[in-house]
Amino acid sequence: MTHSNTETSAPNLFDITGQHALITGSSRGLGRQLALALAGAGAEVTLHGRDTAALEEARREVEGISGRPVHSVTFDVTDADQVRSELDRLVEERGTPDILVNNAGLQRRASFQHFETRDWDDVVGSNLSSVFYVSRALVPSMIQRGSGKIINIGSVQSMLARETIAPYSATKGAVAQLSKGMAADLARHGIQVNTISPGYFATDMNRALVADEDFNQWVCKRTPAGRWGSLDELSGALLFFSSAASSFVSGQNLFVDGGMTSVV
Repeated sequence: MTHSNTETSAPNLFDITGQHALITGSSRGLGRQLALALAGAGAEVTLHGRDTAALEEARREVEGISGRPVHSVTFDVTDADQVRSELDRLVEERGTPDILVNNAGLQRRASFQHFETRDWDDVVGSNLSSVFYVSRALVPSMIQRGSGKIINIGSVQSMLARETIAPYSATKGAVAQLSKGMAADLARHGIQVNTISPGYFATDMNRALVADEDFNQWVCKRTPAGRWGSLDELSGALLFFSSAASSFVSGQNLFVDGGMTSVV
């Protein structure tokens, strides 16, 4: 089998105008920025979150950028039945997303020996099981259509480790490997699955770390670029994996980390 595409110019390769994109965990922080990037590039965006006030604020902001109606959905990404029910409704009302960004996640911090079972379950559920549940709910209709882009959000912690976040590192490593397994199963159906692994970016999740002078200095020293990343610097990787430019790229983990994972 060969692939034929007459739209080979660079602007066409990265064009996602009119594509339907669902971004989980997009009411704030990194997910909100990803939604803004996709909307700014012409995608029809569906936001997701559980904080309805923050979700509405994000919806208005993204709508202001895009000039088009922005939709939102609310469901618990750790509840498989709720995920399936709400996404079945989304597909019925708006059609199957062309682009799925699995971004929802959380962090819990404690030394390994003191990590509580409930916190382990929360981290695994939000960071890993959610990727499985949401993707599984949408993949059948993507297969039926014969195309789809799934971008899972990983972390430099999928490859590195720091104290007090062993479960988080475990889930992000698993997300990267899950992406590979999904790619192996789904590439034949025209669906590409890839991971974007950010380095240290100033987000709501790590606001306290940004404010910690010692940690801030460590990040700047440990990162060859010498600074924290700006959230808009994730847009290029996102548009690449969301567009026809990556039609023969699947199962990859792209680190957007200022060079952190390239040095010792």
